Amino acid sequence: MTITPQQLAVLMQEVELTDPIDFADLPFDEPELRDLIANHLCEMAAAMESFSEEDRNLALLAVAAKLVLENLVLHVRLLRQHGLPMSDGVEALLGRLRGAK
Repeated sequence: MTITPQQLAVLMQEVELTDPIDFADLPFDEPELRDLIANHLCEMAAAMESFSEEDRNLALLAVAAKLVLENLVLHVRLLRQHGLPMSDGVEALLGRLRGAK
């Protein structure tokens, strides 16, 4: 892999400038969490070095899709738990998903 975990953590922070993560009151240090995830992803990518480029891209896309789905589910659960309405974007996404059946 051509990126180090440290470089990936910096990129994660840059992405968070436009799409911040609400760490709320979690009892974890945010930079340590970023470093943990960056290390894990770099290890995962290194384990895929023997994959063809297409297979590696498909595997990483599958991982990203799973994480986005998990994030959506957690977001909706939190909103429901706190009796808050879903944002227009989440409602639109869920509406599209319902219409796809």
